Amino acid sequence: MRYRILVIAVLLATRLVGSAQGLVAVKPTVSCGITGYGIPVTATFELKNNGSKRIVIDSVKPACGCTSVSMPKNELGAGDRCEMKISYDARMLGHFEKSAAVYYHLKHGNNDSSPLYLKMEGVVLTEVKDYSAVYPYAIGDLLTDKEVLEFDDVNLGEQPQLVINILNNHEHPVQPNVQHLPSYLTAEVIPTELLPGKSGKVVFTLQSQQIRDFGLMQTAIYLASQLGEKVRPETEVPVSVVLLPDLKKFEGQNKQYAPRLELSDSTVELGMIGGKVRKKAEMILKNSGRLQLDISSLQMFTKGVELTLSKRQLQPGEQTKLKIVGDLEKLKKVRSKPRVLMITNDPDHSKVVIPIYIKK
Repeated sequence: MRYRILVIAVLLATRLVGSAQGLVAVKPTVSCGITGYGIPVTATFELKNNGSKRIVIDSVKPACGCTSVSMPKNELGAGDRCEMKISYDARMLGHFEKSAAVYYHLKHGNNDSSPLYLKMEGVVLTEVKDYSAVYPYAIGDLLTDKEVLEFDDVNLGEQPQLVINILNNHEHPVQPNVQHLPSYLTAEVIPTELLPGKSGKVVFTLQSQQIRDFGLMQTAIYLASQLGEKVRPETEVPVSVVLLPDLKKFEGQNKQYAPRLELSDSTVELGMIGGKVRKKAEMILKNSGRLQLDISSLQMFTKGVELTLSKRQLQPGEQTKLKIVGDLEKLKKVRSKPRVLMITNDPDHSKVVIPIYIKK
């Protein structure tokens, strides 16, 4: 009897381990919200190979002919991820739940794998309001009028505010809340619950006295639609703050002694220029003032660019070279406009922003 129990326990443990070593969905059920009759909706599922062996996706079988599947790749290495899209034609009114089964096998090893089931849900109405002009962005289950927070030109001690207006475009009530707030940012959600079709706002207040360094501060917060919701990439809201130094000592007559920054160019162009791909650019920085020019901060608002500055302190009449190298593939995917930020002790150019334009 003990032997049989031991054998069963071993088989169950093996089965559990085997089930963990397979294809999983980061979010197996996706809510598509509200759509109009005959207006197709698409759910995007992120799939991951949660095992140590390669997986081959054999087929995807929707539960009915009203759905279609788009699958960019059918083989995943250990830890690899891919996206799968399932679209519904929305030709039936009311609440819908559409599922699909993903059949796969291990490329080497036991091929007895159960299918992975995915589900999309939502509501089809006869008429749907178009909110795209007022709420052009989708952050998780919420429609919003902003997808990034940018606090520009903030002086130490100030408490500026930014507002994200939100709309519940789903068939169920939501409780918007902000996750991963840094110590220098507070958020107030008004109202605390949104019924379907209702709007609200999130008021963000920057506590600049909590920031120590001048220049660019970047982080990410997450705008969730329910309390206790897990952090997801689609709910991310990038946050940037530009804190400026105090240069009151150069006011009045003292300004004639101040350092002065001169740039050889005001913008940078990368990409396809004159029939050739340009990934690099150079710019000359010169101090035409009467005191030492200090470049205390040199940063990028986005990823995809490397900066090299020969010198950060320039004596009167001295110059240096700024080199800019862009990763064009990364720059095509960034959500914010690529820009170089410099913070200096020039009272007329304490903050210098150099836009980077990507030519196609």
